[in-house]
Amino acid sequence: MPPSDLSELRAICRDLRADIIEMLCLAGSGHPGGSLSAVEIMVSLFWGALRHDPANPEWLERDRLVLSKGHGCPALYAAMARRGYFPREELWNLRKTGAMLQGHPVRSFTPGVEACTGALGQGLGVAQGMALAAKIDHAPWRVWCILGDGEIQEGSIWEAAMSAGKYRVDNLVAILDCNGGQIDGSTAEVMDLEPVLDKWRAFNWNVIDVADGHDLEALLSAIGDAIDTRGKPTLIVARTVKGKGVSFMEHPCKWHGVAPTREEADRALAEIRGGGGA
Repeated sequence: MPPSDLSELRAICRDLRADIIEMLCLAGSGHPGGSLSAVEIMVSLFWGALRHDPANPEWLERDRLVLSKGHGCPALYAAMARRGYFPREELWNLRKTGAMLQGHPVRSFTPGVEACTGALGQGLGVAQGMALAAKIDHAPWRVWCILGDGEIQEGSIWEAAMSAGKYRVDNLVAILDCNGGQIDGSTAEVMDLEPVLDKWRAFNWNVIDVADGHDLEALLSAIGDAIDTRGKPTLIVARTVKGKGVSFMEHPCKWHGVAPTREEADRALAEIRGGGGA
């Protein structure tokens, strides 16, 4: 979308953050930190680069989006509901037995979900397989994969990164939601990722560093550069804030996997509706 639409996109980000808080509160479980950090990434894709048709989720020429950090699915679900894949009311059934929206994405349950994810470290390999299939079929679609920074401590990520670079899978774009935290603490303390840019470049990836992963204009520009890249896959490193948009959730790893109480949710919603997350 052009820069003139940025104010509308920021308003959508606020709405999605409010829906994430409400659905997690009603569910009584889930992952607010990494869902809130990924909101601008989701908006940049669903309102920007993604070729998709909510009325026809199985459209053969659609782009594929793999949320490898599957625990961040509240952000995915909120965006998909807003785009019309399913009624917004489904959000309030998050994590209920048999509901359309499970605690991690399930392809057979949710229209528009491309892969069952959340067993961390597997999504990039799945996305690369899809991208290679598109190349073999001479198909026009692209594959997008959202990774978590704690997740890329997994060895399987690096196997996929190495082979995607070898085979020059340039219709594959990975976006790293680099929020600096995971369930056990900061990524720097658990298993430091740096120098993350150099590591991916060494695997023959085009690497784009977005210093503020909540800057929609910067994200959209990086995504445009990724689409224009030929001969190698692209990694966009989006430097985000865990729990973005809710002051008491920002940064502490406590909020990786703890749902807000009703009182905490009401405080968070008041902040967001007052302009948080812009």
